[in-house]
Amino acid sequence: MSTDVTIEQMLHRVGHHGHVAADVETLFALHQAWRHAVPYENLDIQLGRPIALDAEALFDKLVRRRRGGYCYEQNAGLAMLLRLAGFQVTMVEAAVLRASRGEAMWGNHNTLVVDLDDRRWLADAGIGDGFIQPLPLREGPHVQGRLTYRLERLDPDTWRFHHHPGGTIASYDFRLQPRDIADFAAHSRELSTSPASAYVTTLMAARPTADHTLVLLSRTLRRLGADATTPRTITDVDEFARTLSTDFLVPLDDLGPDGVAHLWHKTGTQDDLWRARVRNTA
Repeated sequence: MSTDVTIEQMLHRVGHHGHVAADVETLFALHQAWRHAVPYENLDIQLGRPIALDAEALFDKLVRRRRGGYCYEQNAGLAMLLRLAGFQVTMVEAAVLRASRGEAMWGNHNTLVVDLDDRRWLADAGIGDGFIQPLPLREGPHVQGRLTYRLERLDPDTWRFHHHPGGTIASYDFRLQPRDIADFAAHSRELSTSPASAYVTTLMAARPTADHTLVLLSRTLRRLGADATTPRTITDVDEFARTLSTDFLVPLDDLGPDGVAHLWHKTGTQDDLWRARVRNTA
């Protein structure tokens, strides 16, 4: 990380103007500010751009260019912010849907454990409709607003996060051995380039508020959580551009001169494939 990277730049990015110290108040404030300001999105993958996980590339994309990213990018960026603020942060390996799909899922996600005043917290910005504030690393239910999450200890070093009912995933497991973002490079290349990957086949964007999360899958806009609504389809490219810019805070000029048009065309094909699958299984 170059010496011109400062905590002030990152605080400005997430819109935090208050107290900063290695305490619970700041941990909660920074986690929430990041979740609200930095959208979960895979637009670079959809545009065929490589995903870089080194610190300089992440800072440039997430902070200077004010973009978002998917799980590996999100949690590496959040870890950077929390460390600059003075927190002890451990990145760990996770496995989305290991409960139903088995051991091969390890490494398809990363998450963060924060040690603070003899307590541990789970921090995660890499699930689009995930929790807004850190969860205390203890077994049982954890309520945020009108949503309830749950943590379960599977063995001394392995935990399971249970999403709220109606979440985009059911659960993920994580183990407490420290990992570095470079350890996820091969997983990221596979998930961002494989024709079978959901990140390749489906445009995704998500941004939470207090009780719901707006989620865009291809051209279908959903509101998930306590205030869930019926999905609706975006009908034209102008609405698509406004949705990316206004609802998901994506700076459209960073997508390139033909970026929005390319994504609009591509999502039409994706929606057609979805409808065909639904007809074939009806």
